[in-house]
Amino acid sequence: MTNPVEPNRPIPPIAVSPDEAARLAGVGRTTLYAALAKGDLPSIKIGTRRLIRVDAIRDWLGRNESGTKA
Repeated sequence: MTNPVEPNRPIPPIAVSPDEAARLAGVGRTTLYAALAKGDLPSIKIGTRRLIRVDAIRDWLGRNESGTKA
């Protein structure tokens, strides 16, 4: 599948594994799995595979940003 606007540019993933999510977010696996367990970071389970939407990672980071008003 290619992007019709830029045919040689790969399409970024919309969901990633927990290990990749931790890397993208710049946090440790333990921190990421704790957020999953608390329900702070939603995930998708397909078969035995757990995936986390990239936009969910961005939202989670935004909610935990210093200086934001809740």
